[in-house]
Amino acid sequence: MTSNNYKFTRTIRIWLIIGLVMLIGQVILGGITRLTGSGLSITRWDIVSGVIPPLDTQQWTDAFDLYKKTPQYHKINSHFTLSDFKFIYFWEYFHRLWVRVLGFIFLIPFILFLIRKKINFYLIKRLFLVIFFTALTASAGWIMVKSGLTNRPWVNAYKLSLHFILATISIGFMTKTLADVYNYKNTLKKTNTKLIPVLIFITFIQMLFAGLMAGMKAGLYFPSWPDMNGSFIPEVLTNTTHWTWLNLTNYDTYIFAPALIQFTHRLLAYILLVFTGYLYLRYRKSISKLSQFWLNTIAILIVLQLVLGILTVLNVKVGIPLAYGVLHQLVGMLFFISLLFFHFSLRKK
Repeated sequence: MTSNNYKFTRTIRIWLIIGLVMLIGQVILGGITRLTGSGLSITRWDIVSGVIPPLDTQQWTDAFDLYKKTPQYHKINSHFTLSDFKFIYFWEYFHRLWVRVLGFIFLIPFILFLIRKKINFYLIKRLFLVIFFTALTASAGWIMVKSGLTNRPWVNAYKLSLHFILATISIGFMTKTLADVYNYKNTLKKTNTKLIPVLIFITFIQMLFAGLMAGMKAGLYFPSWPDMNGSFIPEVLTNTTHWTWLNLTNYDTYIFAPALIQFTHRLLAYILLVFTGYLYLRYRKSISKLSQFWLNTIAILIVLQLVLGILTVLNVKVGIPLAYGVLHQLVGMLFFISLLFFHFSLRKK
């Protein structure tokens, strides 16, 4: 399962923590890019030349001209000036630059540690998994962007959700790697932990729906709480004639899919709150200090996450409020990571 109690240096441990922080930062920058409508501002994926942004007026004009050919410009942002374009370009450029920096932070030290034989075969395998899923995430990101460059003025919700889930899987593998490197295990009596994987699974499904919420802009349709525009279950969901595959795919023009996604997202949030509360009451007195730390963390984060979700919905005006939306995404990711650390701290080796 593990690193076989291999003694990793402090430098390697710090390097892995930086890697996890960088992965979290990448997801958050993706959220900012989405909420600012910046994701389609760069119409090409140039791995090498894309490192350098436009540097003079002519290069900015050329980049803006490329953007003017996109459906997003024609259907939504035809009023944009060059200054407006620079703002959305910055966030997408920063998002892509962060990926490149992340690659270097992984690659260069990884090669040096290999040459100096500071890492064992276990860690090599684990990091290859992280790198593989990070590369898949980047590829899915470009496929997602391309979906918004023809006909539609924004990216496909299902492809956005795939992009987000692959990023989540990358973070999950990185979290397990850190737990193994720090030799997480249960040093006390055997604890029944069968319910924790269930909570992890529900959380993963919730994050899938979070991606769909973002892609469908579902939060804009029902900006009220605890009801959804006056009803606990929107009327469009209680009419069985609306439950068609066409309505699930035509989320741009019909409210059924956004209503279904937001209702399910809310319901899963309540389930996670109750489930986490139950686990907290059950385990809080019978686990090690390390496990208690992570249990307390997930208990705090789930409450904070629910509050941020409510504040995000209630503050919807013409769009999702940037600060609340980004914080909601960040806390959700931290909850998932903390839940994994809690799970690994209770395992037997």
